[in-house]
Amino acid sequence: MTTAKDIMHAGAQWIPSHETLDRAAQLMRELNVGALPIADADERLCGILTDRDIVVGCVALGHDPAQITAGDMAKGTPRWVEAGADVDSVLHEMEDHQIRRLPVIENKRLVGMISEADLAQHLNEEQIAEWVERVYAHA
Repeated sequence: MTTAKDIMHAGAQWIPSHETLDRAAQLMRELNVGALPIADADERLCGILTDRDIVVGCVALGHDPAQITAGDMAKGTPRWVEAGADVDSVLHEMEDHQIRRLPVIENKRLVGMISEADLAQHLNEEQIAEWVERVYAHA
């Protein structure tokens, strides 16, 4: 059985909720990623910050990314999956919540992220087509 840990991109990194959006953007550039999980003071997942969030939710509104924190941008209930979850569980979580990136947690710690690119590398064409239909068609 293929698990979330098998298809994830290992080495994902948190951005602490108190860090500013300019620092988040720098970290995204350093890691070559478009999203970072946001961690609270207890290193629990409290959201996900995307490059689009920074642009649309801060810069485009005239706010200073050096003054807005990742925690300020965290909205809603963050979604995640256990490292041992099977691929069907991963797909259902992403489809049900129409999300394109999913943190992978093991022993209450972030161990990776699953993105569209990870899915494309590990799923067959039929699975990818179904996932795209469910996530993008209703977005």
